[in-house]
Amino acid sequence: MLSNPVYDPFQILTRIYSDGAHVKQAIADVYIEEQYRSRTVKIVYGVLENDGYFDFCIRHYAPKAPKLAVRILLKISLYMLLFMDKKRYMVTDCAVSLCKKLGKSGVSGFVNAFLRRFDRAEADGALPKGIEGEAIALSYPLYAYRMLKKEYGERAKDIASAKSAGVSVRFEKNADKYLTKTHVKTPFADNYIFENFVRDEGFDEGDYTFQSVGSIAICDCVKPCENLLDACAAPGGKSVLLAKKCAQVTSFELHAHRAELIRQYKKRMGVENVTEYVKNSAEFDPQYEEKFDAVLCDAPCSGFGTISENPDIKLFRKTEDFVGLKKAQMDILSNVARYVKKGGALYYSTCSLFECENDGVVQAFLKAHPEYTVEGIDSPLVHEKKACGLQFLPDTAYGAGFYVCKMVKG
Repeated sequence: MLSNPVYDPFQILTRIYSDGAHVKQAIADVYIEEQYRSRTVKIVYGVLENDGYFDFCIRHYAPKAPKLAVRILLKISLYMLLFMDKKRYMVTDCAVSLCKKLGKSGVSGFVNAFLRRFDRAEADGALPKGIEGEAIALSYPLYAYRMLKKEYGERAKDIASAKSAGVSVRFEKNADKYLTKTHVKTPFADNYIFENFVRDEGFDEGDYTFQSVGSIAICDCVKPCENLLDACAAPGGKSVLLAKKCAQVTSFELHAHRAELIRQYKKRMGVENVTEYVKNSAEFDPQYEEKFDAVLCDAPCSGFGTISENPDIKLFRKTEDFVGLKKAQMDILSNVARYVKKGGALYYSTCSLFECENDGVVQAFLKAHPEYTVEGIDSPLVHEKKACGLQFLPDTAYGAGFYVCKMVKG
């Protein structure tokens, strides 16, 4: 019996839309038919990437809003129709069949009629004009798209539509074994982006690790030193990479289960000069005052620079979240600044696209901490130089958006 391609994506997406689960966790938690894993993951990510547009299409063709389960089913079907070039009759049959399997036979007629009637050209013709229509077509939250337009002008569309370049892999050894696969070399040592990369025994043996270009670029901006603090360290990628050029790395992580991820990461990669602690970097601990030559503060942020990898961010992040995030960013940065020795360096980074989380936070910090001054940094990865730091954008940085700034304590 052939597998219904709608079933597994429906189970995963229900966890995300109904329970608020993060996409990667939902995929890990749901049993998936292994032979169809690639197809299932593609559909899940595709639906999330196009969520805003699909919502518009459903509103346009359904005078009364369907219940959540039906909306999820229709979004999966629309993705298969529009982005996988599946035959309409096949998609419709799969959707109707799943309706019946889920005990929702009563809505199968509506689902059938919707999918047979749907016409993309007609739906696109009904899009609002101007910035609202652009945001819907790009499936980008309107408030965030307005922020992008204000900061980047016409480039906002390219930023919002940028896709991940692939799987970013950093090698410690035996890279040649894998470079027969289709790949792109990044500007950073031993870092390649692959169109497809299947984890094998080399991962467990520490031959390589999966690390984003953004994470690697931030570490590249950090200068070698004796004693470095990674203040928001989990899952440990930056700590482990920085251990290659710093004699001792101390890693703080607020949650015990995430601190355990750092321990596992360093063990897998054979790194012995990283020490992790469960600690709140926003709360002052006098034993660390002026102890470190450098501190990296990779602060919690909106994450909009990572939506090509985490499209569920667009569903759950709200405009009011930025107030709480800015407070957290300032609290952590102001506290860990006390841990830097005189003459030492403080690095502030995010995976955000927005000035309010980047230069804006740095400028507010500098106003309150005149003992710090900005020191210029550079990167081989394409970037924009802002008043204080470097801004990397998804359309020119392999689909990743992030920021980094260096300050020195006088």
